[in-house]
Amino acid sequence: MTGEIDRLVGLIRSARRTVVFTGAGMSTESGIPDFRSPGGIWNKMMPVEFQDYVRDPQARRVSWQRRFEMEETWNKVQPNDGHRAVADLVAQGRVSHVITQNIDALHQAAGVSDAQVIELHGNTRHAKCLDCGLRVEIPDIRAHFNLHGDAPDCAACGGIVKTATISFGQPMPQDEMLRAEAATLACELMLVMGSSLGVYPAAGFPLMAKRNGAGLAILNRDETPQDRFADLVINNEIGPAIRAVVDRL
Repeated sequence: MTGEIDRLVGLIRSARRTVVFTGAGMSTESGIPDFRSPGGIWNKMMPVEFQDYVRDPQARRVSWQRRFEMEETWNKVQPNDGHRAVADLVAQGRVSHVITQNIDALHQAAGVSDAQVIELHGNTRHAKCLDCGLRVEIPDIRAHFNLHGDAPDCAACGGIVKTATISFGQPMPQDEMLRAEAATLACELMLVMGSSLGVYPAAGFPLMAKRNGAGLAILNRDETPQDRFADLVINNEIGPAIRAVVDRL
């Protein structure tokens, strides 16, 4: 793997502006189960679709029960060496933005500023009103749920409150998509880590970067459908590999 690591070091050194794109595989080393893999979260609890959540109070109750069942996991997980290595690349000025499909906020916990993290699928660490966008904290929702058996309505407008994640059937966040597009078109290298690159429209950004003339490097444990377009593919554990890259820069 030494030769591949050296090649990635060279690509990062030669790029004036790199964007990192991360998926669920980035966080499995922190103990967060992959959603789609055998034994993953979706094998145990299928997500509630957005239209069902909006239409059906029982679907909302089920969704919140599942979210609370994951609370211990979300509270105990910490950034792994891969997250810290990415934060180092940002701090060195080599990476301008981190575009992520993850909802765990571990890039921010590792030290990347909110302004440089673009969360395409939202964030499970808090909730917000679907109508006015008011932020609501998870512990406050759980306290209400424990007393009343359902989540509270928005205190500001009476709207439906939902975790700040993007559910199946829910429109992608327009502001984040525009930010991701701008960052992608401005980069000279896109480094993908831990994504299957099979979930669109998010997975379209690496291809957008490549079509715009940027280099494309993919670091993932398994093959992806976009490997054939990449300038470099490394199939390995993500944390140790990207840490080795940072240590050589």
